[in-house]
Amino acid sequence: MWFPVTHAVRAAGYGSDQAGLVCAFRFTPGGQGMPVEAHEVLATLAEDHGAAFVWLHFSLANNAALRWMEANLALPDVFFETIGDGSRTTRIEHVDERLIAVLNDALFDFDAGIPDVSTLWLCLEKRLLVSARRKPLRSIDHLRHAVRRGETFASPVALLVHLLRDQSEVLATILRDATARIDGIEDTLLAERLDHRRADVGSLRRSLVRMSRLFAPEPAALFRLVSRPPAWIDDGAVQELRESTEEFAASLADTAALLERTKLLHEEIAARVNEQNNRSLFLLTVFTVLALPINIIAGLFGMNVGGIPLSQHEHGFWIVVSFVAMFTAVGIWLVVRRRS
Repeated sequence: MWFPVTHAVRAAGYGSDQAGLVCAFRFTPGGQGMPVEAHEVLATLAEDHGAAFVWLHFSLANNAALRWMEANLALPDVFFETIGDGSRTTRIEHVDERLIAVLNDALFDFDAGIPDVSTLWLCLEKRLLVSARRKPLRSIDHLRHAVRRGETFASPVALLVHLLRDQSEVLATILRDATARIDGIEDTLLAERLDHRRADVGSLRRSLVRMSRLFAPEPAALFRLVSRPPAWIDDGAVQELRESTEEFAASLADTAALLERTKLLHEEIAARVNEQNNRSLFLLTVFTVLALPINIIAGLFGMNVGGIPLSQHEHGFWIVVSFVAMFTAVGIWLVVRRRS
């Protein structure tokens, strides 16, 4: 049963209607996307002939979304299994003349040092694109705005290419921000101003490693796809997929280079910290050695027993001071000689 879309229902359904549908668009090849409701979508898909295709976007935060997809859409079981296992590894699989894709969108918070990653699950066929997410994604928002602005798409693969390019732009933005921060830390190190903690650089490095782990499998999966695409994907769409793959591979290469810089910077800060600790320990050792003679002599002469030397001598105090000064001077000479 389909429930009509209203603003009140969307507010109560995590940004979706009662069936979990966030948005739906109907496209004609090379034409603009038009918002549609579910009964119109099902009617379009039920047509035996026709070049129109539709895009359905669901919110998995609404428990009705999966039930509606299982009841009304002939999607492969692999798609629901992929959603159920919660895997976030980016990949694209070719299953029964359909494409099953898992994409990630990251929002990097430098203050928290942890990337907020949202996952998108997609199922593509010749006349249908189904996307589902649990948390909002910027790439999907960009695609929706592009559709509403009147941008044209020739096939569901064109929508996928748009998502891949948006994802690449998001990653490039994160890399630019991270590179600027790394550049600033390197400048302070060159200026001999160590005002960044090693833990901060380590947190940034861990975040970049996590992002690289989530995004890295995508180029290999796309290369496998473009080498053996389904029969319903034309040569132009395959070429666009290949170009988006190359763009994303370049972004991942930049991520690897930035990770190497972060690793070297982390090691350099650790070396600087160890050097400062060694200097502090050296100074502490010097003061301990210099104070050793006076502590020993003061301890010996401070014993309240009989027979203490020079206790009755007229110049006993100055004789003891002379001995302390002599031993201290010898200690300073030995320290300076060892340091030089």
